[in-house]
Amino acid sequence: MNVATDIHPDAVLEALLAKGGRSNRRANLAKMHELCRRQQGVGARDFTLPAIGRLAEAEGIIKGRALYNAQSVDYRALIEAWAAYAGPPAPKPLRTLASHEYLMRIEDPAIRSLMQAITVERDKLRAQVNMLKANTQVTVDRRPLGATVAVATGSQPVTVLAMTALLTPSEREAMLKAVSADYLQERGLREGSHGEIVNDRGRTVFEVGFARAIRKVLGE
Repeated sequence: MNVATDIHPDAVLEALLAKGGRSNRRANLAKMHELCRRQQGVGARDFTLPAIGRLAEAEGIIKGRALYNAQSVDYRALIEAWAAYAGPPAPKPLRTLASHEYLMRIEDPAIRSLMQAITVERDKLRAQVNMLKANTQVTVDRRPLGATVAVATGSQPVTVLAMTALLTPSEREAMLKAVSADYLQERGLREGSHGEIVNDRGRTVFEVGFARAIRKVLGE
């Protein structure tokens, strides 16, 4: 629970601005500061993220949901400073929602209190689910592993798949082994000066460039 503090949010803003960064961020922090100052000036004491987020979005400072991002830590620190400076919000009077009028028909106060707590928790969870539905965006990347995106001026991005991305670990190991000196020597073979594979009689088993081609495919 927030408690009033003597640390003025002006000092917090000054510290945040001293961190430097982009001019747009500094300007938006100053705007958020003024927004909170106006709220405190009219006696408002609700400095929760949802409440300030709605006001900030209405004034074009920042999207309300962006306040929950990791990059918005400075905005949250500033809002929390104003919340602490203003003190805790006044307790809201208890009231029964029209949709919960059926609770009042429960005569046993203990059961009525229990059902009210369950109903409030249900509504809270429902609101959280609706918020997640509204703000969740799932991006499915169906590109093969090892693929990169090449972008040329004036054209659509093209997915480029490296040759090695098509190989399994066992296939890659087998190709490396096929041109290794030890493996060739064990079978009476050797690699020539131009990447050809020859036997102990000097006859070409695999043509010029064979070993080099394999290494190029493997990125060696």
